[in-house]
Amino acid sequence: MPMINTFGVIGGDERMKYLAQSIAADGYPVCVCGLEKLGTCRGAAECDLPQLAAKSSVILLPLPATKDGLLLNAPYAENEIRLDDDFARLFMHKTVCGGMLQRLTASSSLWREIEPEDYYRREELAVGNAIPTAEGAVGIAIREYPGTINGAKCLITGFGRIGKNLAIILRGMGAEVFCAARKKADLMQMRAFGVQPLTYREIGRRFDLIFNTVPAKVLTSPVLMQQTRDTLIIELASAPGGIDLKRAEELHLHVIDAPSLPGRVAPKTAAEYIKEAVYNILEE
Repeated sequence: MPMINTFGVIGGDERMKYLAQSIAADGYPVCVCGLEKLGTCRGAAECDLPQLAAKSSVILLPLPATKDGLLLNAPYAENEIRLDDDFARLFMHKTVCGGMLQRLTASSSLWREIEPEDYYRREELAVGNAIPTAEGAVGIAIREYPGTINGAKCLITGFGRIGKNLAIILRGMGAEVFCAARKKADLMQMRAFGVQPLTYREIGRRFDLIFNTVPAKVLTSPVLMQQTRDTLIIELASAPGGIDLKRAEELHLHVIDAPSLPGRVAPKTAAEYIKEAVYNILEE
């Protein structure tokens, strides 16, 4: 990656502040905008949008870039940053990277010419984010579950990146770990991880802790009816999630929705994963 790159970091949460500081520490010029409420960003120059666009060859947008398709995701900005043709026009002939870009690119036809890169789709970022997601989920369990993890009967639905990390951590803490998946290969691999494999037809039993990682309804009424009010259920999947929330509420079960854990529990580490993905994009 040539040293001529200059970076502009716009909006987002604490991850973006750490991202700007880390890139600056690597020796690159960095401008920031839309992070005013987080205070000084070490090593970076604070600019308004036109200044940032003029000074930067690489533009880094947050994850997600927008939540509503109307405004940039910038909760720590002094002023709202509206998404329209004027915003997009600032970044013509720039390299633009951001996370979850579908709604952003729908906000202006100019994005078709800009062709931004979605770093959220990078495999290395997905693998990295699974670590703080799993650690954050266990942290929630320690805080909210009235018993200990050691000896607890835990169910993990789904055996992807997050599920595997959860299995390792929970086993290391002395939990009795069950994992559910559809693929026979996953069920076989669970044995290598030292956890008890279950099909989704076999999860209708009581557990102390349930961690869902599947974005499809797998925790349905028959499963939920076997749980008690002491059971803690943690939703880690993206919308629509895997829990029948209406039924869980009727049964007075304790459900915690825990989206976007990397940015909430480990913003510094999550920023390093984003930086690595961005650098890889620029090198390719």
